[in-house]
Amino acid sequence: MFMAPDPGLFRLRVSLRAVLGIGLAVVLCQLAGLSLPASIAGGLAALLALFTVGDPTVRGQAGTTALLPLAGLPVLTVATALHGMPTLRDASWLAVVFAGVYARRFGPRGHALGIFAFMMFFTAQFLHAVPGQLPQLYAAVALSLAATSAVRFGAWCVERRSPLPAAPRPLDGRGLARPATRQAFQATAACAFALTAGQVLSHDRWYWAVGAAWWIFVNTASRGETLVRGFRRVLGTLTGIVAGFLIAVPLHGAPAPTLALVAVSVFGIFYTAALSYSWMMFFVTVMAGLLYGLLGVLHPGLLGLRLAETGVGALGAALAVALVLPITTHTVTDRWIERALHAVHGCTSAAARRLAGDALADPAPRAGELEALLGRVRMAVAPLVHPLNPMRRRKERARAILALLDDCAREVRGLAAVAADPDASHDAHLTAACRRVETAMESLVGAIPGSAPAAQHGVPGHHPGAEQALVHLHGLERALVELETPLRGSLLVAA
Repeated sequence: MFMAPDPGLFRLRVSLRAVLGIGLAVVLCQLAGLSLPASIAGGLAALLALFTVGDPTVRGQAGTTALLPLAGLPVLTVATALHGMPTLRDASWLAVVFAGVYARRFGPRGHALGIFAFMMFFTAQFLHAVPGQLPQLYAAVALSLAATSAVRFGAWCVERRSPLPAAPRPLDGRGLARPATRQAFQATAACAFALTAGQVLSHDRWYWAVGAAWWIFVNTASRGETLVRGFRRVLGTLTGIVAGFLIAVPLHGAPAPTLALVAVSVFGIFYTAALSYSWMMFFVTVMAGLLYGLLGVLHPGLLGLRLAETGVGALGAALAVALVLPITTHTVTDRWIERALHAVHGCTSAAARRLAGDALADPAPRAGELEALLGRVRMAVAPLVHPLNPMRRRKERARAILALLDDCAREVRGLAAVAADPDASHDAHLTAACRRVETAMESLVGAIPGSAPAAQHGVPGHHPGAEQALVHLHGLERALVELETPLRGSLLVAA
């Protein structure tokens, strides 16, 4: 996993920037004379600001960061005000859960604001905050967001040179047909179960179960995805606890080595998040143990309790996705694959127009959209290709679909590169090849509006650019034709 490609060292730079930004936030909180709990709250706010804000443009990221206090501070106020009123506190947190998940329908901004609001409630429980601490908590959050903004948008704006790819828009629908709406009910039910069962296990650390249930629903869209994520969370927590016994407990909260290891954990969280949820949870668990060591409450029994609470949260998520408005893997996977195929068609059509002489046609954006959609397809299909999936035939079909979609993406990238060549031009063979691709696409997803236009005809095979484009079009046609067998098979039986 640590050997995974990192084009342009983007993950490395973002991870190092996170360590710098969070470190600066904590230092400013300490220099301002804030208490250790407030400084920890500031560090968590800084981590969330750098981790969850994922708008595709720098301006969008700045706007979302500016809105974080509006979403988080009122929730923090309510959480501390209800500290001594368990019934109202629990009901309020479940309302925040529902609103936070429902907000994902509004894209990356709603996603980030929902997470920040939830985590401000979680932070109040983590620190056992009371109303008298609110001024320091407000100051810590404000200082931390200012520090991370100065680093992210001023000193080290990684995204200005390497823009984030636009995230695929959420799956749409109306009412309960919208996945975000269904997930809001599922997450609320899961957190209600976790809250109740977690309090049976511990009156002091019950919120761990709620946090586990919540985060299992982040970046998932189907029953299968949620179950796989729950398994990975428990696995990451278990290995993190083993490391906590070996690292955090012997330190006894010694400030210098603890802070150094917290910095390493922050780096690990950011560096592994895109690759492995289990590894990310390993570093989150180690960091949590180290923070409890700083607060002077860490002991071996606490780490064991964290594992038990995490298991309760995972169980709550599993029950919710199975019993509350279930979203099948079949439904979600079909829709993401269809959107990926539409992106293939859009890129092919734009490339055909570009090769026909339309200087305004640009296939590159559609090729980038395809890459993002394929990432979403891989996530949707992950339950089917998981090593623990016993249905071998369905697993083989899923792997065949992923391989053929990767072939499509490779040919689309090549076609886009050829179309960008000013010396490339169109001929009769390209026109025929584009039509065959169109036919293969229609057999998979039906008639598609905006078919590739009739192109200018030239001498067949005369232009080197056209010959290269033909190679990519033939490869694309083959992959699309071969996709029909697994997509029409029994792969996507409701799962």
